[in-house]
Amino acid sequence: MDLFDYMRQSNMEKEAPLAARLRPTTLDEVVGQEHIIGKDTLLYRAIKADKLSSLIFYGPPGTGKTTLAKVIANTTSAEFTQINATVAGKKDMEQVVEQAKNTQGMYGKKTILFIDEIHRFNKGQQDYLLPFVEDGTVILIGATTENPYFEVNGALISRSIIFELKPLSRENIKELLHRAVYDKEKGMGAYDAVIDEEALNFLAELSGGDARHALNAIELGIMTTQRSDDGKIHIDLTVAQECIQKRVMLYDKSGDKHYDTISAFIKSMRGSDPDAAVYYLARMLKAGEEVAFIARRIMICAAEDVGLADPNALNVAVSAALAVERIGMPEGQIILSEAAAYVATAPKSNACCNAIFDAMNTVEETGNLPIPSHLQDAHYKGAAKLGHGTGYKYAHVYKNHYVEQQYLPYELTGKEFYQPSGNGYEVKIKDHMARIKREAKEEQET
Repeated sequence: MDLFDYMRQSNMEKEAPLAARLRPTTLDEVVGQEHIIGKDTLLYRAIKADKLSSLIFYGPPGTGKTTLAKVIANTTSAEFTQINATVAGKKDMEQVVEQAKNTQGMYGKKTILFIDEIHRFNKGQQDYLLPFVEDGTVILIGATTENPYFEVNGALISRSIIFELKPLSRENIKELLHRAVYDKEKGMGAYDAVIDEEALNFLAELSGGDARHALNAIELGIMTTQRSDDGKIHIDLTVAQECIQKRVMLYDKSGDKHYDTISAFIKSMRGSDPDAAVYYLARMLKAGEEVAFIARRIMICAAEDVGLADPNALNVAVSAALAVERIGMPEGQIILSEAAAYVATAPKSNACCNAIFDAMNTVEETGNLPIPSHLQDAHYKGAAKLGHGTGYKYAHVYKNHYVEQQYLPYELTGKEFYQPSGNGYEVKIKDHMARIKREAKEEQET
């Protein structure tokens, strides 16, 4: 590093955003993530002992993935190299690997390669790393906001320990904000600012567990707020509201947040909670989820979880899907809300769902069992001579339009696939089926 590089780095450190200046350099300075870096945890012990294997840090923005990598950089005796997958390519990795080989050969030192946003590397770029991670040329530390099981090469996954970072708690965020306002060495304590408890709570709540989001807001507030008559910069609720106007939506349409949210949406409808169903619907719509996808899930839930307990639920769901397709947004959100609320509040039964699964398993196990001859078609050439259709009882000429006869293959006599529940319309179905069978039996006995 020459004099100009040194001066440039020094200036960058001074002018770096507050979130970067406050970044911890030791494990003891890290706030939050106690489940993975609390004392006596695996990662804590590994960092302290400088005995790291390849790692992948996965979690939402602002939860400390890069921070942990920097802490490792400050504590390890290994050579530490960092690249960002948004701008780096295979050539950059080749240089890192070559340097790692030289460092290992000349000094016997390992190299830790930290790749930020590792999910941005394509399959070929990730594949390139495999042999060097495998033979220990580099110890990989990857950081990603995307679920690594979706976005990172399976072979790299199998050679790494995955640590999931959680959104920071309100108390974690409040601690960081307090440090940011009053710390004169790394924070903005030199500005002589004070923050109200109400503003502190508001920023901690609305940051959504994202430390960077909260710190950027407080930095903006201190830098743009005029001093009061007492000479201090007061960060009150009004200032806080101006500096953090909208919560960032933690949602992506191809990763785990997509699956988590739609799962919560379906389970809320299944669990008869219309409030939660509409809430998760709003989250998906706000994040730009495909309307057709949401409509399909409502239709599936209507069939799978409501079934014949309310036969109208599927009609409502299908009608909503068609209406949204023709009307579009934003009015379509009202239609989807109506359908989701209807399905959520409808009586529930998965009897039809169980029936088809049971029937499919039976077919799989028993194969094509012979259809009773009286049910077979008697109209095609030669069928009648074979006895097809002989003895069939036409239900409409009997009382209640019902007559007992063997419909299932004889090998499945007595088998029940559809068993109506005791909910909603299926109560009537159950009573109706019991009545016509009972009356048919009574008439046969007389």
